[in-house]
Amino acid sequence: MQDDQKEEVSALKQLGPGLITGAADDDPSGIATYSQAGSQFGFDLLWTLVLTYPLMVGIQIVSARIGRVTGKGLAANMRKVFPPWLCLGIIVLLVIANTINIAADIAAMGASLKLVVGGRAHLYSLAFGLGSLLLQVFIPYQRYVRVLKWLTLSLLAYVAVVFMVHIHWSQVLLHTLWPHITFNSAYATVVVAVFGTTISPYLFFWQASQEVEEMRSQQHAKPLAQSTSLKNAEIALHRIKVDTYIGMAFSNLVAFFIILSTAVTLHAAGITTIATAAQAAEALRPIAGEATFLLFSLGIIGTGLLAVPVLAGSCAYAVAEHFDWAQGLDRKAWQARGFYIIISITTLLGVLLDFTSIDPVKALFWSAVVNGVIAIPIMAIMMLMAVRKDIMGQFTIKRRLQVLGWVATALMLVTVVVMFAYW
Repeated sequence: MQDDQKEEVSALKQLGPGLITGAADDDPSGIATYSQAGSQFGFDLLWTLVLTYPLMVGIQIVSARIGRVTGKGLAANMRKVFPPWLCLGIIVLLVIANTINIAADIAAMGASLKLVVGGRAHLYSLAFGLGSLLLQVFIPYQRYVRVLKWLTLSLLAYVAVVFMVHIHWSQVLLHTLWPHITFNSAYATVVVAVFGTTISPYLFFWQASQEVEEMRSQQHAKPLAQSTSLKNAEIALHRIKVDTYIGMAFSNLVAFFIILSTAVTLHAAGITTIATAAQAAEALRPIAGEATFLLFSLGIIGTGLLAVPVLAGSCAYAVAEHFDWAQGLDRKAWQARGFYIIISITTLLGVLLDFTSIDPVKALFWSAVVNGVIAIPIMAIMMLMAVRKDIMGQFTIKRRLQVLGWVATALMLVTVVVMFAYW
C-alpha cells in the first residue's frame, strides 16, 4: 500500500514550489529592473515577458523534475557527475550573488516602509532581515510554506496598480506582439537585465530542493526513480507541470504589469531613470496618486518577505547538498546545523551590507552580471543531467522539453555575450 498511494492533486495542493518560485522571481530587485524598463522605454520591452515565459517554464520544469525524480537537489546531482571544483565554483558564485541580492532586497523593503510610515530605513531593514531568519529557523516547513503561499498575494498589488491609471490597451497589445527594438547600448543593457532577472540560477536550486521537501512531507512518498507505480509518477509529474506553468505565468504577468504601470506613469511624465524599487514607488506618488504609491510600496515589502527566504534557502540547499550535510526546512535547526548556518550567514551578511558604504545599486548590478554568467553553465549542466538514464531512469525529459531548455540556455548565452560586447 505504501508505494501505491496516490498523491493528492487538488487545485490548491498542485500549487507549491512552482508558485513560490515564480513569485519570488519578482523580488524588490526585479521590481527595480522592470520599473527601469517601463520608465525608460515605455511599452517597448513588454515583449520580453512574452518571449521568456515558455523558456522559463521549460527550464524550471527541468529543475523540478530532477528534484522529484532523484529525491535530491541540483547540487547533490551535480556532485555525482561533474568535477568537484566546477560544482564548488558555481556554488561560491551563487552564494556571493544571492547575498548581494538579499542585501538589495532588504534595503528596498526598509526604504519602502520608511516611505509609508516614516522612521529609519536601516532599522526597518534590520527587523526585516532578522524576522525572515527567525521564520525560516523556527517555523516547521509545512506551516512556513503556507506563509510563503499567502505572501504571493502581495504581488497582486501590481495588478491593481494598472487598473488605477488610464491605459490605451490597443497600444499595449501592438507593442507586445510587434516589438519596437532600438539598437543601442541602453536598450541592450535593459533587455539583458530583464532576461537575467527573469531566468535566475537561485530559482533552479530552490525549486528542485522544494520538490524534495514536498516529497518528504508526504507519507510513504519516494523519489520517482524508485517508484514502482507509473500512475503515481504520472500524477506527480503532472502536478509539477501545472504548478510550474501557473507559477511562471503569475511571475511574468506581474512583471508585465510593473513595466506597464511605470510606462503609463513615469515614462509618460518624463521620468526615465529609476535605480531602486523604492525610488519607483516614491516617483509614482505625485503622478498616480497616494493609493497607487501605497500599493506599489506595500508590494515591495511583501515580495521581499517572500524572496529573501528563497535566496538564502537556495544558498543553503546548494552548499549542504554539495558537502552532503543534513539539510531541509523540514528539519529542526539542531538536525541540520550546517544548512541553517548558511541561511543565517547569508541573511545576516545581507543585512550588514546595508550598513556599509557599498553602493547597493552597483552591487546589485554586479550580482546580476554574476547571475547571468553562472546561469549558463548551470542550465547546460541541468539539461545534460535531465537526459541521463543513470540519473533520471525512465523519466528522462522528452524532446519538447529538451528544445525549450536548450533554447533558454542559448538565450542566456546570447544576452551575456551582448552585454559584454556593449561593455
